[in-house]
Amino acid sequence: MGKTVLDVLTEKLNEHKRSAMEVLAEGGCKDFAHYRQLCGLIQGLKVAQIEVNDLMRNSMEDEDD
Repeated sequence: MGKTVLDVLTEKLNEHKRSAMEVLAEGGCKDFAHYRQLCGLIQGLKVAQIEVNDLMRNSMEDEDD
């Protein structure tokens, strides 16, 4: 079975989160405002991943019924 839209979305969210985390880890923040922005972005991406994972789990449960 090929990749679903949710699989692709999960990959993209992971890429964005990984990129933001690399900037933090490498000391790439210009200032505290940039640091806060990246932390907020990472937090938002994690919430989005949770929602996508819930959708994936619910769709699999629906297929099993």
